[in-house]
Amino acid sequence: MISRRSLLTVVTASAASAALAGCTTSGPPRRDRVVTEAPPPVEELGAPVMMYAAVNDGGHAVPAVPIERIDRRYHRQVVPDPTGERPGTVVVDTGNHFLYVVQRFGRAMRYGVGLGRQGFEWSGDGVIEWKQAWPRWHPPEEMIERQPELKKYSTTYDPVTREWKGGMEPGISNPLGARALYIYQGGKDTLYRLHGSPEWWSIGKSVSSGCVRLINQDVIDLYDRVAEKSPIVVTSGLRVTA
Repeated sequence: MISRRSLLTVVTASAASAALAGCTTSGPPRRDRVVTEAPPPVEELGAPVMMYAAVNDGGHAVPAVPIERIDRRYHRQVVPDPTGERPGTVVVDTGNHFLYVVQRFGRAMRYGVGLGRQGFEWSGDGVIEWKQAWPRWHPPEEMIERQPELKKYSTTYDPVTREWKGGMEPGISNPLGARALYIYQGGKDTLYRLHGSPEWWSIGKSVSSGCVRLINQDVIDLYDRVAEKSPIVVTSGLRVTA
């Protein structure tokens, strides 16, 4: 028979062995591994001649752009992000005539743009409140006053339907081109747009009445990359070396 004292001795010895086994390891304590997401390959855009080829979009024939006559800096391309803004932000660099869509992993999609001539520039922070494919053009009253020939495109608001009536029909000759993205600030329409234009020769120059214009093929690409309510920053303070 096992005495009570012998039984206590066996139990105590077993507990001590278990505790000792729990304190000994064969190496350093295990640490959870931190998994970092590897950046994907840089997006392949293809040759410029293909990016700016003729295209039928929404029933409208967009002509090819003689891209060889445009400075290569203004061709659509993926570049290191110089803005420091969070992904999804649109940044217009008026000093260099570039528009960026900030991407992840320190990259940005860059487009060449045409800008407003002196006296019509706009800068600051805003929101892409909404966007539209093949929009109608509604020239503001101030523009009609400067250019009376535009009166035929004047716009009136119908309070019954809550729609604006008039304006220029969508089309390749419409000043807003294939797409328009509308810039708001503080909940109010600034009357400035990011929009397409058939006037490829204006890219890299300041000739428009204030809006940011892109080649139609570029604004079609931009439209699919930018969500409504995306932030937009218009600045002249970026330093770009290439």
